Amino acid sequence: MTPLRLSIVVTVASAASMALEIVASRMIAPYVGMSLYTWTAVIAVVLGGLALGHWVGGVLAGRRRWLFAMLVAGAVTAFATQFLLRALAGGVLSAFDPVSGVVVLTALVFFLPSLFAGAVGPMATFLALETCAEGQQGRVLGRMYALGAVGAIVGVLGSGLLLIPFIGSVWTVAMVAVAYAASAMLVARGSVQIAAGLFALGVLAATAAFGQAWSPCHRESGYFCIRVDDVSASARVLALDHLAHGVNERDEATRLHSPYVALIDEIAKRRFGEAGPETAFFIGGGAYTLPRAWAARWPGSALVVAEIDPAVTAMARERLWVDPANFTVRHADARVALGRESRRFDAIIGDAFADISIPAHLVSDEFHGEIAARLAPGGFYAMNVVDLLRHPRFLTSLAETLSRRFAVVELWLDRSAVSTEEARTTWIVLASTTPTGKDRLTASDGSGREWVRVPLAGMRRVVPESERVFLTDDHAPVARLLGPLLRQGRFSE
Repeated sequence: MTPLRLSIVVTVASAASMALEIVASRMIAPYVGMSLYTWTAVIAVVLGGLALGHWVGGVLAGRRRWLFAMLVAGAVTAFATQFLLRALAGGVLSAFDPVSGVVVLTALVFFLPSLFAGAVGPMATFLALETCAEGQQGRVLGRMYALGAVGAIVGVLGSGLLLIPFIGSVWTVAMVAVAYAASAMLVARGSVQIAAGLFALGVLAATAAFGQAWSPCHRESGYFCIRVDDVSASARVLALDHLAHGVNERDEATRLHSPYVALIDEIAKRRFGEAGPETAFFIGGGAYTLPRAWAARWPGSALVVAEIDPAVTAMARERLWVDPANFTVRHADARVALGRESRRFDAIIGDAFADISIPAHLVSDEFHGEIAARLAPGGFYAMNVVDLLRHPRFLTSLAETLSRRFAVVELWLDRSAVSTEEARTTWIVLASTTPTGKDRLTASDGSGREWVRVPLAGMRRVVPESERVFLTDDHAPVARLLGPLLRQGRFSE
């Protein structure tokens, strides 16, 4: 076998293994979300598979047939990941707590492809050393290691920037399987080479015929697996990865299904009256539920929505009856978008999530300072926060941090949540210079909804100072503070 072919095999196999690592996080997100725990599990499992694969490859080094077998096994197991994931996800995630479930599910689906990929490098390098001239072993060894690293870089960049955003995870997995099969053809001869080629063609044909049905997403982007499903004849829900992010009514833009969205709407109506806010900034668009409602009720308001993912906006326009022309849409990170605004806003609404947690740079004291500087006199900042009902460490840390910038910080709950046995709930944090002056709020639309204010002083007693963290750009351990929430149960909507 020529050194050139062996070099190609090492490069392609390394690229394919890293592409599979990147796409693994996207594939698993519709089942467990995209969080620090997801990435930790994926990276640990892939590295573990590669490590064992390197050892196996060293044991089998020098046997060309085994190199072919590893490449074929890599192709088959890589292509099988999408089927294994769907088959195993429900049972595994119901049998374990969420954090352990992510690790177990990732290991069952992605460990073997990583193992077979890891075996390729040592085996191909050994064969290359056998064919090199005396005294050239060091150069050959260095070249093979360098090509493996180059392949890994190509796999990461190619999958993350090109394949997943443009062709989706199903086709990315197909490309990984085809890459392994093509590499197997380089090290094989005769009928086995033909068999590897037929497998690659079969993968492409099957993906073309059934790929859309295999995907749990209606659309994939560089950020989310996006779905829109009917909840009634006239209402649809947007799901990003595994969580619902808003319900829109086709014929009633101002009808708000989620209690936390309705509370923010109620606060705005009470504070600004029939005229509504002159200006409002939304951190996160999602289903555009509240911007859509405010545009319908107060068409004269200038509404700015920062939605990082253009694909989410496109889906909201196509399937959720949202007209983006009713607002100014900034497809950028909300902190960057707010920093570029020169005007002040009567209301700033925080509704940006990565899985069930808010991105760390959107909860820091420094960002709160930017928000305070952009609020008009009498304006308010409201955000929804997912945390435990009884012992919310992240919520209390966030409220404490906000207190440095705002004279008034209030915590609100839907009244029905107070008596629930659920571990998790959605809180509303309200920051302003002006208190609401109420301990309870009742919906003005006659729906009977009611919300209660939970005193921050009482929450400080529930969550002692030793468990609270002042959140800064340098230190905002959101995942750690939400750790007890994640360990108490699965959270899918």
